[in-house]
Amino acid sequence: MAVSKAELVARMVRKAGVFRPRELDRVGIARQYLREAKDRGLVRQVGRGLYVADGSRVTEHHTLVEVAKRVPHGVICLLSALRFHGLTTQAPHEVWMAIPHKARRPRAEYPPMRVVHFSGESLSYGIEEKKIEGITVRVFGPAKTVADCFKYRNKIGLEVALEALRDCYRQRKATMDELFTAAKVCRVARVIQPYLESLT
Repeated sequence: MAVSKAELVARMVRKAGVFRPRELDRVGIARQYLREAKDRGLVRQVGRGLYVADGSRVTEHHTLVEVAKRVPHGVICLLSALRFHGLTTQAPHEVWMAIPHKARRPRAEYPPMRVVHFSGESLSYGIEEKKIEGITVRVFGPAKTVADCFKYRNKIGLEVALEALRDCYRQRKATMDELFTAAKVCRVARVIQPYLESLT
């Protein structure tokens, strides 16, 4: 039995995890078949211009997936990375995203994003790639995230940075050496050192 275009689109959506309509343009399929797949209940819309297969599981980190799909060159950072690693009681209402220093700010309205420009080693160091809902999400690891919090303590507050440092060390998400190396990359080694010493 021949597969309809809408069913073919639904298969593409399932394989992609989170799907954007422009992915159809690359393979020469009209976007109307995505609407048809949605009308037939084969796929559902989870954000502006973002679709998932019907029945696919949406996790607590779904907004990170949406942002990673919209800004593939970005890295989840600061409060959002802390939340992902379980290193804060904060629940940020925006997704914090690091992008290259000269990159243009993403124009997405949803989910709300807080964009921070990073450059050089502070952008490339400590990136972990995590699979969430079938999508690769780039997020800074625990040690780098803690160091970033000290670097951006004026934006997020010193208390948040200190809480993150304590939790990171107590939960053994990073060693002292890893924390100090990340602090050097972020040029906050002098700032963080007394707090590191107080933990031991």
